[in-house]
Amino acid sequence: MKRVTRVVAAAGLILALAAGTGLAQPRLTMQWEAMAERLVAQLAPEPGERILLVARPGQFDELIPPLRYALLRAGAVDLGVMDVIEEPHPEGWDGDLLAEGTAAARAVYREMLRDFDGAIMLPGARPDHAVYAALQDLLHEGIGRTIHFHWTQNGSAFPLPGQPMPSQAVIDAAYQHALLETDYAGLAAAQRRFVDAMRGAEVRVTSPLGTDIRFRIGDRPVNFGDGNASKARTDQGVILIDREIELPSGAIRVAPVEETVDGVIVFPPSQWDGRPVSGLRVEIEAGRVTGTTAESGQEAAEAELAGAPEEARAFREFALGFNPLLAVPERSPWIPYYGYGAGIVRLSLGDNSELGGNVTGGYVRWNFFTDTTVTVGGEVWVRDGRLVR
Repeated sequence: MKRVTRVVAAAGLILALAAGTGLAQPRLTMQWEAMAERLVAQLAPEPGERILLVARPGQFDELIPPLRYALLRAGAVDLGVMDVIEEPHPEGWDGDLLAEGTAAARAVYREMLRDFDGAIMLPGARPDHAVYAALQDLLHEGIGRTIHFHWTQNGSAFPLPGQPMPSQAVIDAAYQHALLETDYAGLAAAQRRFVDAMRGAEVRVTSPLGTDIRFRIGDRPVNFGDGNASKARTDQGVILIDREIELPSGAIRVAPVEETVDGVIVFPPSQWDGRPVSGLRVEIEAGRVTGTTAESGQEAAEAELAGAPEEARAFREFALGFNPLLAVPERSPWIPYYGYGAGIVRLSLGDNSELGGNVTGGYVRWNFFTDTTVTVGGEVWVRDGRLVR
């Protein structure tokens, strides 16, 4: 299982959310029926398709009845709900016994669910849970498709340096608004235009702090985070995450051709190895991390990289957000939902095998930037953190 470190690297503001949405105010009532209808609409089940829900007790329980009813109204076969074990586990539970049980259940689920057509993974369900892992095994075989409705799982929202995080009510309101009100057709069209421009062109990412990195994507598969979880779409998938559609949606993700990646990534104040680091510069040559320097805390950055397998000390991924409803708010700024908002860039390090790249080793570090300029073949698509094309 990949070890993931998340770092917010941010300096500057991006497109504000539309006026009049009410997102600055706490929103205490969730629109369960509307969210259920949207999830089913994005899954687009064909009549007779067998659809399963995977849930964690106590999380989004109110969504399950309207979601199951919406599946029936769409003509799907409702396979019901499989619960993962509620966590945290009671003190004294045997970890080895749990691991053995998970492995055994995974094998059984894999055969039991071989005829499934789709699943919706609700908040709290994770890939290390037996049923979730079994479904991923089947996805690897080209069987079925899933929606990943993670919400705040594993910490989906990130602070900007020096800024407080919003309340959970504000985060809920922002995510619900994005789920229900995104122009999914427009989002898909914008992502397609950008990816078409990247093919055959050099991509350059720069920032005021000194980031300057270039790469090409060649014919590498690009994951489109446009929310389309229909069978027709996912059956065209090339990599695993093409069959795992995230909602809320917003970013394209790609592993550039490793030998084309050259330059430097410069971070604002961040944490490495759990310790603060300032003025960090990470040098990249032919896709490999070749050196680090820092104003302070360099030993922490070096310690984290030294703890990663040699093959994983590499550039992982370029991601660019396109969803204006997940952009960094102008007032009380924070980074919503994994950086899928318009203009947010992710320059990640480590294992990119799930994206169709050649880097393995398991180590993954996500790095978010909100003030970059992205140029493709000489044309500016993002300027100072704002999507301009």
